[in-house]
Amino acid sequence: MKAYLILEDGTVFEGTQIGAKGEAISEIVFNTSMAGYLEVLTDPSYAGQAVCMTYPLIGNYGVCREDMESKRLWPDGFIVRELSRRPSNFRCDCTLQEVLEAYGIPGIAGIDTRALTRLLREKGTMNGMITAGGGYCLEEILPKLAAYTPKGVVERVTCREKYRIRGSRDLSENGPISGSSVFSKEAWMARQRGEDMPPEKRPSLVRKLNGVGKRVALLDLGAKENIARSLAMRGCDVTVYPAQTCAKEILADGPDGIMLSNGPGDPKECGSVIRELRTLYDTDIPIFAICLGHQLMALAAGADTFKMKYGHRGGNHPVKDLATGRVYISSQNHGYVVDTDRLDPKIAVPSFVNVNDGTNEGLKYVGKNIFTVQFHPEACPGPQDSGYLFDRFIEMMDRG
Repeated sequence: MKAYLILEDGTVFEGTQIGAKGEAISEIVFNTSMAGYLEVLTDPSYAGQAVCMTYPLIGNYGVCREDMESKRLWPDGFIVRELSRRPSNFRCDCTLQEVLEAYGIPGIAGIDTRALTRLLREKGTMNGMITAGGGYCLEEILPKLAAYTPKGVVERVTCREKYRIRGSRDLSENGPISGSSVFSKEAWMARQRGEDMPPEKRPSLVRKLNGVGKRVALLDLGAKENIARSLAMRGCDVTVYPAQTCAKEILADGPDGIMLSNGPGDPKECGSVIRELRTLYDTDIPIFAICLGHQLMALAAGADTFKMKYGHRGGNHPVKDLATGRVYISSQNHGYVVDTDRLDPKIAVPSFVNVNDGTNEGLKYVGKNIFTVQFHPEACPGPQDSGYLFDRFIEMMDRG
């Protein structure tokens, strides 16, 4: 069946309908990752958006449910050059087409994704509609596209009640982390022993379990599962809280540290969350924030954010640690950024910068046990270069 992608500037791409039947209006964004399409689709940060994958062949290794970063797919639509209908992978549970249908995600294939990406880079992120079937009326559709804004997306993706993920000392006895089937007990223990690494790079088990006994409060703003998993595999007991949880409730549970997760949408829409973060900011409890959490903490401290032209989405973004000069390759997914021109240096100073465009990638708060990053140290998909930041967070909790 024919399908169409209609952009708010009037551009129309014609292709083939994939995924679920129906239509979707959303922001149109692109992701430059060559693999990890399932992790992209299950990243809650994509709520309210349709994702164009720049890599031309998607679906070739199918869907491995163990790799899902949440319990469902979140984008409003999916755009690819070519969708593989016959995946080849011994871990494959089903095809990408089947999982798109199961979660009601409409999509389009067969369009020139390179041309679409160039258009978004030149004109900036635009709203669009994916629609299938017969004719369409631009005069009716374009006003709807111009009026669309993602609303209430954090409330849509956050958990409904708090829950606990116990640390890896329980993994060694009971198997995988609760709520996650990413590793079997045997695979997890092999990774802990470093058997999937060269001998000179194998970490000690003691280092891997350096967070044993630490209680971490994770505020779920749209968290990928690998954030809690990265903490639990270092021995931390993680309690996950819904985004609208008041600060008093979190503090009453006596956490050793607080983690603010990634999430979707405009950070300035999260007014109630920002107010609660001001209370957490005033404590001496160590805080580590990622992506949307990084932006919200900046807003809570009096800084500002702005929307980028087309954002950073992919697994190949270089970021520079300003303290050491070292450059890391990072996984990213964001359309907003902290405005360092309006940042009070008495409150926070930049700690990471994007090598490509010079935008802010991290902050260190002056006189506080708080550091935040715009990129994803938990990756999935993406490089593991910056995973050491979880160890830094644990060291902060050790110092109290």
